Amino acid sequence: MVKKARKRENKKLAVQQAIKIQKRVQKNRDVHNIPKPTAGQSFSHIKNKHKRSQMVSLMKTEQKKAKAKVRRAKKEAEARGEDIQREEPRTIEKMREADETIVPPEDSEVEDDEAMDEFEKYFTGDTKPKILVTTQRHPSARCFDFLKELVHVIPNTFYYPRKDFPFKKICEYASNKGFTDIMLFHEKAKVIQGVYMCHLPKGPTSYWRMTRLKLGQEMKGSATCNASHNPELILNNFITRLGRRIGRQLAALFPQGPDFKGRRSITFHNQRDFVFFRHYRYNFKEGKEGDPKCKLQEIGPRFTLKLRYLQHGTFDSKAGEYEYIWRPDSQVSRKKFFV
Repeated sequence: MVKKARKRENKKLAVQQAIKIQKRVQKNRDVHNIPKPTAGQSFSHIKNKHKRSQMVSLMKTEQKKAKAKVRRAKKEAEARGEDIQREEPRTIEKMREADETIVPPEDSEVEDDEAMDEFEKYFTGDTKPKILVTTQRHPSARCFDFLKELVHVIPNTFYYPRKDFPFKKICEYASNKGFTDIMLFHEKAKVIQGVYMCHLPKGPTSYWRMTRLKLGQEMKGSATCNASHNPELILNNFITRLGRRIGRQLAALFPQGPDFKGRRSITFHNQRDFVFFRHYRYNFKEGKEGDPKCKLQEIGPRFTLKLRYLQHGTFDSKAGEYEYIWRPDSQVSRKKFFV
């Protein structure tokens, strides 16, 4: 605690000193009638590195002031009733490179393929999901805390200790006992690193890198939920053939008949091939004028998934056939996505 307090104090002092220096530089420029730096101006002619960095910082400050002035002017114009044309923001998702695997809406060929895949009986309601959850050997206490919350998030989920059983034997045992999916979480240095998802009895198997885990008990103002109600499931931005396939695998973990009385909502949002998991509850309140209002209250846990590979059949690390493998050199361009 002492170290954290000292760091906060040092950071505050550094910010105050930077503001003081910036004000002094601006004052000196005003005294000598030196014009303000313009956007994109080069300062390579200044040989002193410290002075050069000061000028760059001053230029960025002026840019922020100009943008804020434009925003205020647009806001005031809208308040007066004027018609303001807002430009569409340029994001990496909107500059995405064209990909032949992107599925157009209402593609009959893809819909026919999905009508015969391994997950179709779960969407028609013929089979209900039954999930087996386990861990690596000797899991940490934090992993158990996460599993306690996960069992309440996904209905019909059962935890079994790993002991010394290999993963392939666990797949055979779970298939014989009527389980439809297996989720195996593994750790490194007492931090959850990833999860294996194996669909039974014939696959596929996917491995996801797991980061930014935050438990519901660690969230400020988080809510509780009734685990007996099936949640509403929302899948966003799974637009390629691979994306639709892994989206159906994630959706097959949950019952397809949501119980809206429970007010639970689970979201898998894909952005730049990172899948963000969020668990919310609809919170209804009365407004000031007596009108009903609704907001989302997060229940937790929350985490981020990154698909590393998708494999045909059940787990087989030696003779398995892979549908997709992520490699660092396959995504050199920041505008190329696979999901």
